[in-house]
Amino acid sequence: MEKDDRKWKVIESEYLIKRPWLTARRDRVKLPTGVEIPEYYILEYPDWVNVIAITCEGQFVMVRQYRHGIRETRYEICAGVCEAGEEPLVSAQRELYEETGYGNGSWSKLMTISGNASTMTNMTHCYLATDVEPISTQHLEDTEDLSMHLLSREEVKTLLVNDEVKQALMAAPLWKYFALYDGE
Repeated sequence: MEKDDRKWKVIESEYLIKRPWLTARRDRVKLPTGVEIPEYYILEYPDWVNVIAITCEGQFVMVRQYRHGIRETRYEICAGVCEAGEEPLVSAQRELYEETGYGNGSWSKLMTISGNASTMTNMTHCYLATDVEPISTQHLEDTEDLSMHLLSREEVKTLLVNDEVKQALMAAPLWKYFALYDGE
């Protein structure tokens, strides 16, 4: 394996916007080849989490919500932001509880991925939670408008095969789940 990391040198950085849900900066960088890029844009976000949650009966706990970026309503796995100082597993458990009222069960890390390693600073921590059960009702924030649904294994697989899961950070862990556990 090659050991040269080919890192770029940041010559200068300037923040263009700093908001709770959007922080953008412009870097001036120098590549190892000596070439300079005067304007390279980076989006800074906190880490995110998502959860493939499956009940004792084998039902997938999904949410359905409108996504304004693509102007469509879709089925998704539970997801959210890691709060400052919060461990990703705790964030994932909190998000599942808040969005669906489900909890408990057995939790394991499935993967950690980047939404766009070229221009985004954060990672998405993906978890698998099995044998989850309803422990409460939803606890949605004022800005959240989503419904909770229990789908069968075949329904979720059909959503994937028919390209109905549009969020890549949700499709990737679902595809990995089915690659690892398709025979179960």
